[in-house]
Amino acid sequence: MKLGINVPYADYLPREMVVAYVQEADRLGYDTVWVAEAYGWDAISICTQLACATQRIRIGTGIINVFSRSPALIAQTAASLDLISNGRFVLGLGTSGHQVIEGWHGVKFERGVRRMRETIEIVRMVLRRERINYEGEIFHLGMGLKLITHPLRDSIPIYLATLTPSGVALAGELADGWLPVFFSPAHYQEVILPGLETGAQKAGRQLTGLSVCPITPVVVTADRRAGRESSRAHLALYIGGMGSREKNYYNQLWCSYGYQEEAKRIQDLYLDRRRDEAMAAISDEMVDLTTIIGPAEECRERLQELSRVGVTEVSVALSVPGNDPRETLAALQALAPR
Repeated sequence: MKLGINVPYADYLPREMVVAYVQEADRLGYDTVWVAEAYGWDAISICTQLACATQRIRIGTGIINVFSRSPALIAQTAASLDLISNGRFVLGLGTSGHQVIEGWHGVKFERGVRRMRETIEIVRMVLRRERINYEGEIFHLGMGLKLITHPLRDSIPIYLATLTPSGVALAGELADGWLPVFFSPAHYQEVILPGLETGAQKAGRQLTGLSVCPITPVVVTADRRAGRESSRAHLALYIGGMGSREKNYYNQLWCSYGYQEEAKRIQDLYLDRRRDEAMAAISDEMVDLTTIIGPAEECRERLQELSRVGVTEVSVALSVPGNDPRETLAALQALAPR
């Protein structure tokens, strides 16, 4: 099983520290560095900087959304980053959510799975330098234009970050990889895998062609209580605040894990701006379900155990309580592939 990393999506660390962190991951043999995007740094600029500062580690968007850029621009960007990185780029796509798409970009958040399907199809046509005559339900491209530059690779791996049943099925059908968040190995086989299999069957392919790469929070510490406390704010934000009461995909995911009452209570508290109470409503059991917490060697063992349920690679969202840069770097070294 391959290990990758996420870079922190914040500016509490100076940029030069983030670059040094990724360079160390490159030296240590981590497989991929994933760069997120919401309403802070844009992922493409950071990916470009990291591609220029590293030698072998793959550079992935983890993820960019399919609403704020056209499919053609996504394809052009992927081809450019693949050239800059000398064939190390991975394109991670998702829909993001209502807050980012409507609240930040001012675009209607609708028909996300359909938009993602058409985006994938157009991106792959562009990279193959085909003339783009495409008649979809969302995109209508009929002038027969084609990419005038020559991509280093005519097929770049595409990973999808999806959670809904239709989105998970799309990953099984079309993607090279699947990037789930709040991944519960205890529920994967029963709750999620059937959706991936449905998509694969539709495409007439085997799931062995799909890399399963959960984005997994890992808190390296001997103080489990502190580790859990450092994880609760993130969980509360997504379970409680990402979306409306009627449509929150993260909340629905936790309901599918059997936490309907807890998910509703967390959401009610969070949307009522009682955020400390929302965090307190997240049980230790919920934290431990999707987060690895413990001393470095124990975290290494638990990461490797993910392969038993079908995980082929992991994007490690690494932290230590207090976010001390030296302790975080030590944790990165301790978890490195051997």
